[in-house]
Amino acid sequence: MPDHYAVMGNPIAHSKSPQIHTMFAYQTNQNLIYTPILVEVGKFEEAITVFHNQGGKGLNITIPFKNQAWSLMDKCSSEAQRAKAVNTIAIKEDGSLFGYNTDGIGLVRDLTQNHGKRISGQRLLLLGAGGAASGVIEALLSEKPSHLAVINRTSAKAIELAARFSPFGTIIGGGHELLENNSFDLIINATASSLHGEVPQLPPRILNPNSWVYDMMYGNESTAFIKWGQIQGAEHCLDGLGMLVEQAAESFFIWRKIRPNTAPIITQLRLKQRDRLLTIGE
Repeated sequence: MPDHYAVMGNPIAHSKSPQIHTMFAYQTNQNLIYTPILVEVGKFEEAITVFHNQGGKGLNITIPFKNQAWSLMDKCSSEAQRAKAVNTIAIKEDGSLFGYNTDGIGLVRDLTQNHGKRISGQRLLLLGAGGAASGVIEALLSEKPSHLAVINRTSAKAIELAARFSPFGTIIGGGHELLENNSFDLIINATASSLHGEVPQLPPRILNPNSWVYDMMYGNESTAFIKWGQIQGAEHCLDGLGMLVEQAAESFFIWRKIRPNTAPIITQLRLKQRDRLLTIGE
């Protein structure tokens, strides 16, 4: 019988994780199935219990359950513990839950290895202070940016994140007042705004001619944040598909102890994305 893995979230229909892990399994000759599970808000803990009782081996967790997942773990990796957010769960033979956070390494690998972006010495802006944001801060600071600003509508959450991760680098947190008269080399959207076709409110002239924008969300078409970056004249505008593949590869390694080759998977997904857009446009 194949081992069963899944991704839990709400919404979940847009997720490419099942497709990615199926491609990983084929590439590495692993006997597994991977399915999407839509979880009602308020029933996340119950959903994990059901999955475990059915023999499930591991889970990926997406919006809006990453913080709650952390609170349910028996043990966590150091990165997940500091982030207080879990996106990968390994279910041990004794039924215990071990939580990891692979978002940070996925984001940094996509930026630096897949796109050649230098983070060292750069001015970074991170939009949002939820589980998606907290999961990438430590990895970003490990690249030694000039500084990292975390901005959130509820400024107290951003301030708390900045205090928590201050031992790892120069980081500040607050509300939109921190954006006035400042520009950034890389702006990362870690909010869920793109799922609703919205863009976080940002002042003009926040980008310089060499700025990059990166949306941790992705879609078959450019997200609202990507379109905003293009209108503002950003040098590069990237969605989170590459990050998704890279963090998935780290999850796959945790579960199966084998690391898939991500480059051909990203290429195949981009080609399928393009072909779908051509079909819709015809």
